[in-house]
Amino acid sequence: MKKKIGLALCGGAARGSAHLGVIQALEDFNLKPDYISGTSIGAVVAALYAFNVPISEIRKFAESLKWFKFTRFSLSRTGFMSNADVGRIIESIIGSKNIEDAKIKLAIVASDIATGETVILKKGKVSDAIMASTCIPGVFSPVILDGRMLVDGLITENIPVSPLKPMGADYIIAVSFNPKSKFRKPEGYIDVLLNAFEIAAWQRTEYFLQEADAVVELNLEEFSRTDFRKKVDALFNEGYRQTVLQINSIKSSLNE
Repeated sequence: MKKKIGLALCGGAARGSAHLGVIQALEDFNLKPDYISGTSIGAVVAALYAFNVPISEIRKFAESLKWFKFTRFSLSRTGFMSNADVGRIIESIIGSKNIEDAKIKLAIVASDIATGETVILKKGKVSDAIMASTCIPGVFSPVILDGRMLVDGLITENIPVSPLKPMGADYIIAVSFNPKSKFRKPEGYIDVLLNAFEIAAWQRTEYFLQEADAVVELNLEEFSRTDFRKKVDALFNEGYRQTVLQINSIKSSLNE
């Protein structure tokens, strides 16, 4: 009986184009995932792919993005920007869809900033879930869903492995951008925050990775996390290359 594949896509802001190379490599070797989960930019890629948006179209989308296209100034007690534009952009591509309508079973991970809990979103509006999962605390105002204050899933589960087995996956492939002890020197306020969150979250990340059957680990230290248009092709190629290097191992373990 063929094993069902689950794919977990991590956060990493503008580095998310590397996920597209990973997915393309899996498709090229007939390893298309049956289930997919995403955190932050990984949630954006996972959602678009789960609704059958072609990889070539997602690449064009990535090349057109600007950081402030994702944001809008909106001073409040809990953040000085709104990321409502994220939701509008997602809806402009796939429409006003619910997560449960995805062509590939989909889970989006966010964090409850009031309780510290991981929140796994498998129902409800895709655009709302993406807004929550990409909501960098301290920058964006939390997204209120079902009475919970939700922010970026990076804080509690940056590599969203945990939803996949309960969804039905037999074999989990996780994509990690984290170079463990190596972090790029911050270039601005957002990089300072993201470094802080990733450093704090790494021990939890290692714990979740133990539940993965294969890990595609990408050292993307040289790539910017805030310039979405920079080096999209290079990120895609690195994701593709590293995945191809593990294809034989993945196929062998799938057949065990």
